Amino acid sequence: MNLVFYVLAGLTVLGGLAAVLLKNTVHCALALTVAFAGLALLFLELDAQFAGFAQILVYIGAVAILVVFAILLTRGSETPEDGVFSHTWLAGLAVAAAVFAVLGWAVIQSAPALTHESAAPVVTVNQIGNALLGRYVLPLEIVALLLTAALVGAVIVAMHEKEETK
Repeated sequence: MNLVFYVLAGLTVLGGLAAVLLKNTVHCALALTVAFAGLALLFLELDAQFAGFAQILVYIGAVAILVVFAILLTRGSETPEDGVFSHTWLAGLAVAAAVFAVLGWAVIQSAPALTHESAAPVVTVNQIGNALLGRYVLPLEIVALLLTAALVGAVIVAMHEKEETK
C-alpha cells in the first residue's frame, strides 16, 4: 500500500460521507460525484483501466450529471434553513459503522479460503469494446435510452411545476 492509495481511499470515503451527511441535495449529488471519481481513480491505481474509465464515463459522466440536472430541474435544491448537516447524522453513522463491521468481518473470515491465486484473465480493452458494440449493443442502447427518458421526465416534471405556480 502506498500513499496514493490512502489519499484516494480517504477522498472516496469523505465524498461518500459528505453525500450522506449534507442536507442540500445539490451538495450531496456533487459529493457523490467526488466519491465516484475516487472510486474511478482507485480502479486506475489497481491497473483496471476499463473499470476506471467505465466508472468515469457511466457514473460521473452520466448518472451523477443526470442526478444534478434532475435535482436542479425539479427545484430540489432549496437551501436548508437549519444548518448544513442532517439531524439524523448520528443514526446514519451508526448504520454505516455496522455495515462496515459486517463487511470487514466477512473479508477477514474469507481470507483463509483465498490461499491459492489464479492467473488473471487476459482481456484487453479492445476486446471489451468489441463485445459492447457487437454482442451487447442492445443492452448498451437500452441504458442510453433509459438515461435519456429520465432526463426528459425531469424536464416535464419541472415544466408542469412551473406552469402551476403561474
